Amino acid sequence: MADKHPTILQIIPELDTGGAELSTIEIADAIVQAGGRAIVLSEGGRLVQKLRETGGEIRFFAAASKNPFRIIWNARKIARLIAHEKVDLVHARSRAPAWSAFLAARHMKIPFVTTYHGAYSEKGKLKKFYNSVMARADVVIANSRYTADLIQGRYNTPEDRIEVIYRGVEGGVFDPGNIDPKRVAELRSQWGVKAGERVVLHPARLSGWKGQRIVVTAARLLRRQGRLRNAVVILAGAAQGRSAYVASLQQAIDDAGLEDVVRLVGHVDDIPAALLASHVAIVASTEPEAFGRTATEAQVMGTPVIATNIGAPPETVLAPPKVSANTMTGWLVPPAEPSRLADAIAAALAISPEDRKRMGARARTHVLQAFSLKAMKHNTLRVYDRLLGTHLAGDEH
Repeated sequence: MADKHPTILQIIPELDTGGAELSTIEIADAIVQAGGRAIVLSEGGRLVQKLRETGGEIRFFAAASKNPFRIIWNARKIARLIAHEKVDLVHARSRAPAWSAFLAARHMKIPFVTTYHGAYSEKGKLKKFYNSVMARADVVIANSRYTADLIQGRYNTPEDRIEVIYRGVEGGVFDPGNIDPKRVAELRSQWGVKAGERVVLHPARLSGWKGQRIVVTAARLLRRQGRLRNAVVILAGAAQGRSAYVASLQQAIDDAGLEDVVRLVGHVDDIPAALLASHVAIVASTEPEAFGRTATEAQVMGTPVIATNIGAPPETVLAPPKVSANTMTGWLVPPAEPSRLADAIAAALAISPEDRKRMGARARTHVLQAFSLKAMKHNTLRVYDRLLGTHLAGDEH
């Protein structure tokens, strides 16, 4: 198949927001740019147009269903699509559709790849079996070393079937020099940030384990201690239907008397500008992040980052005591400890402009060297080439 331009089918429940969804778009772009054909099966979402702009094709499909009968029915439909579109390889990025894709790929005798995007809780044998489909692929792509170790520990997956490919950041998109100051000013205006006020940004979908409550509590501590200085805290993220959680967050903000300091601003499309508008960014997750793209995106924008020291962020953020103060790119704190988070925020707010600038430059260099989008695309295409005998990555076998 070395001379053939392969057709790669990716399947994901929705194309809305999140690391898995963005990776789907980015890999579709890589496939098309390499001369292949990229098809995505999904229920759709706000990123559909972005997919089409890459030259990728969308097939609207009930990919989110966890109903066992629907999974089997979907497997039959995928098998028919594989035959009709002459699909050469299937790449699944979520568990429910992965079962349908796995059954279809095995039936059609074509390679099957998964990307293990999340830590996935495993409570009971049934849940472990359900999750195990992500480790049944010919190649399992782990988005961090933490994720790779998790896969091996849970399923005894051989090392030669696991490929660690870090989530990549586009250095051109996430480049302070490419951001029109008007974009930054517009966001600060939308958030009600006054001239001279600094932004502490927590960009994450509104979900309990993302740690918004911890951030609110940390802000309350900082204000009570007089250490919040001239800063406001922006909680930026889509609710995705969690109206009760949003109401409880707003109630917590009101109860703490932080209405003028902590703001829920909803989903933000322009993340590069949001990070540039901020003095420090936070990853406050109380459960392990399999990768945690905010940590790398903030660093490449030259924005210091505070992340919890669980999951993958310790692989992406250079922080004491692992590194010295003059080589650090951010802070790592224990999860669900508001006082420790408050201390890190206070340290970030107290840093001199010169030291912050130097930290930001180190952080950008660090991410561009270790977590580039170019490397992620290249290494994923190499996985396809290994299974298909093609040369999408431009490497010789």
